Amino acid sequence: MRIAMIGSGYVGLVSGACFADFGHQVTCVDKDAALIAALERLEMPIFEPGLPELVATNVRSGRLSFTTDLSRPVADADVVFIAVGTPSRRGDGYADLTHVYAAAREIARELVGFTAIVVKSTVPVGTCDEVERIVREARPDVDAVVVSNPEFLREGAAIADFKQPDRVVVGTADDRAVETMTEVYRPLQINRTTLLVTGRRTSELIKYAANAFLAMKVSFVNEMADICELVGADVHDLANGIGLDRRIGPDFLQAGPGYGGSCFPKDMRALLKIAQDAGAHARLVEATISVNESRKRSQARKIINALGGKVHNRRIAILGLTFKPDTDDVRESPALTIIPALQDAGAVVVAHDPEGIEQARPHLTDVDFLADPYECAAGAEALVILTEWDSFRALDFRRLKSIMKSPLLVDLRNVYRGQEIARQGFRYVCVGRPDKGGEPAFDAAAE
Repeated sequence: MRIAMIGSGYVGLVSGACFADFGHQVTCVDKDAALIAALERLEMPIFEPGLPELVATNVRSGRLSFTTDLSRPVADADVVFIAVGTPSRRGDGYADLTHVYAAAREIARELVGFTAIVVKSTVPVGTCDEVERIVREARPDVDAVVVSNPEFLREGAAIADFKQPDRVVVGTADDRAVETMTEVYRPLQINRTTLLVTGRRTSELIKYAANAFLAMKVSFVNEMADICELVGADVHDLANGIGLDRRIGPDFLQAGPGYGGSCFPKDMRALLKIAQDAGAHARLVEATISVNESRKRSQARKIINALGGKVHNRRIAILGLTFKPDTDDVRESPALTIIPALQDAGAVVVAHDPEGIEQARPHLTDVDFLADPYECAAGAEALVILTEWDSFRALDFRRLKSIMKSPLLVDLRNVYRGQEIARQGFRYVCVGRPDKGGEPAFDAAAE
């Protein structure tokens, strides 16, 4: 099929490249001329494992191309996806739909023949209705149907998520749209992927509800970690114990410094606004947001307390700036709250991240960003793991002890075994586990 992908950011680029790999003819469109020029040079604007190779393969095959002009791609398309950004609107937390509606107006002008206009951006309930109104107003003669098709991609695992999804959600009551979307996703039938067809408003809400439930699991296990610390229990074993229950499942039960990223914080605020506008209560959503914000601040206090409550002019080395490993995304990362809190207490902060340094620079001041973990740790009185990158999982503690001013590891991702670190001569502080025991936590599914 011929597909036009309006928006070539994270969702649009990953989706477009994957659709092209399915064999469809895809044109990714974006107003950012510099972005399109970079993509034509096969330079990726984001760090996502496997994406450079996937894009290059499909560009060379002729199935994937890039442009700033949507007129020809839309006119030729069987399906036009809207995959533009919907950031939180300043002031009220509502999703900013400016780019979605602007795209709808531009698409309407260029439509030729029957076309499915598919909203893949994360949007509040009723957005597809408004997109349809905009299209009908601009082109009363047009033969088009508006469809909701939310994305469920995890940064760092987006290609696998797209090609092996738990489900594909399609919101429409139009039989032609169902037939079209079935053809778009036909390559997934080999995996017997469920294609869930529902109403547009339900489809729009599914995305928010899914992210809210996962965010609640994160906040829940973090509260359990606090209880574990107070009563002498082990949150890792607790998470295993409840995660083995099929009704709960093991994913998103790794205790840590709180969730961040481009989805959970934004979508939680938007869902709360949707509920408030509808006159509904969303107390669990409110509580999850509150718990997560306080979680980040409490972890800064944990670091300060590990240093005896005083950090003025003391050097603290931070490992990890991105909200999770295998991405360069620092949006609402715990590091962006924890580092300023340490600085407010007088600490001198240095930091290292394998991919997120350049993205973090605009958000953090008076931080020395260093090239590797050992340069970062040199002279530090505490080494803090904020992101569980693979490169932080096998540190040379003998070397670290020789270059640090004080052998203290604050492991906010529970990467290490406390007993092993103690044998290396380090004092070890972790999350929700006895300091001198326990197994490391691994949760590749965490958002």
